[in-house]
Amino acid sequence: MNIIKRFFEPRYMVKENLICGELPTACEAYGTALQLAWPSALESVLIALIASIDTMMVGGLGSAAISAVGITTQPKFILLALVITLNIGVTAIVARRRGEGDIEGANRCLKQALLISAGLGVIMTVISQLFARNLVLFAGAKPDYVDDATAYFKIMMSTTAFNTCAMTMNAAQRGYGNTRISMVTNVTANLANVLFNWLLINGMWIFPRMEVRGAALATAISSVVAFCIALSSVIKPAQNKLSLTAQRTWSFDKRTVSGMVKVASSALVEQVFLRVGFFIYSRLAANLGTVEFATHQVCMSLIHISFAFGDGFGVASTSLVGRGLGEGRPDKSMIYGRVGQRLALIMGILLAAVFVAFRYQLIELYSNEAPVIEMGGQIVYIIALTCLVQTSQVVISGCLRGAGDSKFVAVSSFISVGIVRTVVSWFLCYPCGLGLIGMWLGLFLDQFMRLVLNFIRFRGAKWTLVKL
Repeated sequence: MNIIKRFFEPRYMVKENLICGELPTACEAYGTALQLAWPSALESVLIALIASIDTMMVGGLGSAAISAVGITTQPKFILLALVITLNIGVTAIVARRRGEGDIEGANRCLKQALLISAGLGVIMTVISQLFARNLVLFAGAKPDYVDDATAYFKIMMSTTAFNTCAMTMNAAQRGYGNTRISMVTNVTANLANVLFNWLLINGMWIFPRMEVRGAALATAISSVVAFCIALSSVIKPAQNKLSLTAQRTWSFDKRTVSGMVKVASSALVEQVFLRVGFFIYSRLAANLGTVEFATHQVCMSLIHISFAFGDGFGVASTSLVGRGLGEGRPDKSMIYGRVGQRLALIMGILLAAVFVAFRYQLIELYSNEAPVIEMGGQIVYIIALTCLVQTSQVVISGCLRGAGDSKFVAVSSFISVGIVRTVVSWFLCYPCGLGLIGMWLGLFLDQFMRLVLNFIRFRGAKWTLVKL
């Protein structure tokens, strides 16, 4: 009982030499974390569930359709890598300025990032339209679904500029602590995605039957919906809140840009390692065949739910870590990081139990093909084991990024994703003959390695010394 108390009690979460003042009680620490975390966690989980429904709807068209949609994931995120890294910097800078009481500085960060994000979105739209087929072929698309994959990618990416701007505005809101705004934006947009999926995939009411192309158009429409909602949250002038109209100037300034670049440059290195590793991993799975890759995509849809819970608690911890450092209280930052990890671990245990208990029923929601159900049911055991480490890993990594220590996260990502996941997955999958099971064992080892490396760094507290 005493061990459990020490594990969850805030005063045992920080070294005595780091204590700078009065520490929050357990009620205060967990209450504050949950107040910020529940909108983010609900947002992430609902998005993951809606994305799962998206896959289920496409799954009714067969394994080739699931593969066509799934093969576009890595090319999309490779194109979005610059915006994702920019937004990591935005969240960190806005959280730090909020802690410093510099609301004007937070607004400047939002405006400057939004200009960059819009420009990148236009460039990515052009690239996706010109090189769609080349990108999906390079990702490993097979002849039986390459045409559908190309069409899906072109339509989905046609509204990328709206998507990138919405992502940046939501990143700023999360950094500021307005997690409910981000939740409303993304949940509403994803519900719109499901609605138009229903109307367009099978041709309901007055709408034509577009199948895979209908799913792509639904995704494109949802990006515009997200942009409109996110924009409405920042166009009204308001005191002590993020606003595009609070100050007239949209010019760039050295302090804001240098702060974003400091975080984003290291985060970009991390994204490169992640995207290359994920791309190779996805291609290894695609080379196993259409049915195997469809099974892989179904299982990835399940593990995204685990990631979503970790991401929700991670967003809250990132904001609180940045705010604590801005206030000059690294001890509070340490506590809120560990509180988020504890909450995420509890959720990971619960998810693992649910996944194991209902493994075949969950797979059957996506596909009625016997090989997919049988193979997927075996992989769910590995997914359950991964849940126990993934949720904590996402929170700890997010805390380091929020503190500006994204350089170390980049190194750990290179080791775990770039080397461990790809090499181990290939070795177990092909030379050892384990196939898709070997691929998923490689994924588990990647998550475990990232947790160990980033937790050692977090515990050492060097990240509290990073200046932004």
